[in-house]
Amino acid sequence: MKLILALVKKEFIQLGRDPRLLGFIVVMPIILTTLFGFALKLEPDNVKMAYVDKDPSMFSNLIKTNIWSEGYFNLYEVAEVSDIENEIRLGRARAGLYIPGNFSAELIENNQPSVTLYIDGTMPSLATAMDNNTSAITDDAVTSDMYFSDPNEPAVVIAQDPFNLVVKTLFNPEKIETWFFLPGVVGILIMQVALILTSTTVVRERENNTLEQLLVSPMTRSQFILGKIIPYVIISLIDFYAILGFSWLVFDLPHPNSYAVLFLLAVTYLGALISMGLAISTISQTQQQAIFISIFVLIPSILLSGFIFPIEAMPSYIQPVAYIIPFTYFVEIIRGILLKGNELFELITQFMALLGFAIFFTTFSILRFRKTLV
Repeated sequence: MKLILALVKKEFIQLGRDPRLLGFIVVMPIILTTLFGFALKLEPDNVKMAYVDKDPSMFSNLIKTNIWSEGYFNLYEVAEVSDIENEIRLGRARAGLYIPGNFSAELIENNQPSVTLYIDGTMPSLATAMDNNTSAITDDAVTSDMYFSDPNEPAVVIAQDPFNLVVKTLFNPEKIETWFFLPGVVGILIMQVALILTSTTVVRERENNTLEQLLVSPMTRSQFILGKIIPYVIISLIDFYAILGFSWLVFDLPHPNSYAVLFLLAVTYLGALISMGLAISTISQTQQQAIFISIFVLIPSILLSGFIFPIEAMPSYIQPVAYIIPFTYFVEIIRGILLKGNELFELITQFMALLGFAIFFTTFSILRFRKTLV
């Protein structure tokens, strides 16, 4: 027992000699718990809805006014039905509403006209939430003023609902959850490989006392950094296509319209991740520190990127955090490529964001690295 206690004491002393690691152990769980406690919510607010009203009348205004008052949808007008689908495809809207030109006439005749609700099906949790909030369109506050009967005319059978609500789920009409999760899972697995491997690479050289041999060579800082990055880019690319190939074969994941755009995504995303991992390695003193920092990056990336929980569901003061995470842009791009059929020019902003991350972290690593032993 004394030997065990002595070993326990020795481990605590060892931890005390690494205050940075001790800080990660204590502080990181508190930060993450606080962040997730405020941020994670399945039910979004103010979902952007593009609408087309071909019959601007008292009746269509009843529908739109009630949607506004409910506060769940945030409406803005577009010209045509094709614009609704395009807005959803480009990610500017999550839902759409189409009121046809004969709405009032059919309503007066008790012919049950149809109103169409369009839903972005690339995120089933969000689509389900929107399905559950269609009451803003069909509840009694809207429909009670839409019944018509004339006591001087023969009795008319009035339908229970004055109009039909037709729900169309775009891009994933069957709401197949594997189509939603698998593209993001590819990014998570690659992130795990790229971050863990590269975040320990410089620290490992220091701990193994092999960094001296590199420091006395004529190698420049840029050559050292690039030499560390390239092997992991190759390894991660192989993993990327292996995981995607397995998903195509086993889970029937949709194929992209352009494999060149998919390859460009792989290169820019891996460049951002590996340069980030290398930056972590240059600021870490031990491999344990590097791994802890990588985990600190990995967990928020999964939960705050819109992969599982909609960004729209997060408080407004938390949402900016999502946009400083490379995985956020990867999720938007790969869903656009595989599910929505987006072209490169439609995703150029997200690609530029990933490229910016890669340039920033690579530059940081080169400036941080010093050809001296600490």
